[in-house]
Amino acid sequence: MTDLICIVCPKGCHLQVDEENEYRVTNFGCTRGEAYGKKELTDPTRVLTSVVYIRGAAHPCCPVKTSGAVPKPQIREAMAMLKSVRLDAPVRIGDVVVSDVCSKGIDWVVTKDM
Repeated sequence: MTDLICIVCPKGCHLQVDEENEYRVTNFGCTRGEAYGKKELTDPTRVLTSVVYIRGAAHPCCPVKTSGAVPKPQIREAMAMLKSVRLDAPVRIGDVVVSDVCSKGIDWVVTKDM
């Protein structure tokens, strides 16, 4: 039995997931929490945030995030893709910085006009 705190909504339900019983979830307040509990133990993913260097802007770094959730085992690979990225101003929210992160069809995108 694994205990989790649900992060889907502000309620923060204290979920219990029984791995030995087909990942049965209890103590959830809504169906989204039930789905989160099962997915967190079977296929955990995260939306990532970071910064990249930018030239010609008021600040030296530009915030970016992934356009979708990256599988946890591939987070280091996804982050490493940003090491050599250097942007030139101007950039706009939603501009793609790196395409097809970890061959998952997810992009690193700009999150602030600069």
